[in-house]
Amino acid sequence: MTRADFSTRPFTCPSCVKKIETNVGKMAGVNDVRVLFNSNKVKVDFDEAGVTADDISHVITKLGYQVESVKLS
Repeated sequence: MTRADFSTRPFTCPSCVKKIETNVGKMAGVNDVRVLFNSNKVKVDFDEAGVTADDISHVITKLGYQVESVKLS
């Protein structure tokens, strides 16, 4: 299992949290998604056999929230 921390531009509304959690959470291989509204971060636990950090980053960006950096651990 891999954890990725995605830093984004500041979120503009609380509904951003639900939108990101729903869409990223539906991806195959994603086990847990947490959006930290005040710190502009998305933390995702996922299985690299099913999805990559680039795939997750692409989904977050398509939703309108530009990913500025990714930290894998």
